Amino acid sequence: MRINLLSSFAAGILISTSISAIVYFSDDSNNQKVFAKTSEKVQLNETEMKDKLVAKGYVVQTKDELEKTLQAAKSSETTPVDSEEKAKTVTQVVVNVADGMTSIDVGNVLVQAKLIPDAFAFTKDIESKGLQNALRPGSFVVNSGMSYDQIIATIFTN
Repeated sequence: MRINLLSSFAAGILISTSISAIVYFSDDSNNQKVFAKTSEKVQLNETEMKDKLVAKGYVVQTKDELEKTLQAAKSSETTPVDSEEKAKTVTQVVVNVADGMTSIDVGNVLVQAKLIPDAFAFTKDIESKGLQNALRPGSFVVNSGMSYDQIIATIFTN
């Protein structure tokens, strides 16, 4: 009796699966709609394309506009600089901190770059702020326009 029950159950599963497969594969109405939607190509003109790109945050320029922008930038570079602007020249230095370097080593690099006056005073300031263990390996960009505290904050991380 159990074998008949099991074989009847298996036959029912087989029949229901076959009917579901026939219905699934014979109904093409949904597939045709999807293909119809994807096969349609929308042609945009230049202004519509530019408007869509600008709306998404892109800057769109023609080749002529780009050349004008580049010419304006080049002409501003070649203009003579007055003496006040020369005096405000900012020196940028890349400080490479390697494993094993200490704050006195960093201070010496900054003294050589003429960003701070005294490496020993720099080390004492680092120790007084409790940052002697915050020195991590890496490359740090500092410049002469930064304040003393900004230089420390750039190189020493908490």
